[in-house]
Amino acid sequence: MLNIVFVNADGSKVTAQAEPGKRLLEVAQAAGMPLEGTCEGQMACSTCHVIVAADWFDRLPPASMDEEDMLDLAAGVCRTSRLSCQIALTPDLDGLEVRIPGVSRDMQIG
Repeated sequence: MLNIVFVNADGSKVTAQAEPGKRLLEVAQAAGMPLEGTCEGQMACSTCHVIVAADWFDRLPPASMDEEDMLDLAAGVCRTSRLSCQIALTPDLDGLEVRIPGVSRDMQIG
């Protein structure tokens, strides 16, 4: 089992356990994090946007061009932003820390 640390907008932390191979979005939702994932992981929205802790960001595979395009639509994007539906958890991500942005923008709703 992997430990994943979610940091809420208010700074509180929630540690969740996950099996390797799960997507970060699934783990976040199971832990009660406020990530919509409106498109259910199809990379057609940005409602699963998270901010990866700087010391973990470079350990992730690079974002695809499609993911980068979707991140352009997310609210509060920064250099270490990613879509949680695109992060497959591997054993080397044990301890991964991500922040849940305080705002989200659902581009599927007008």
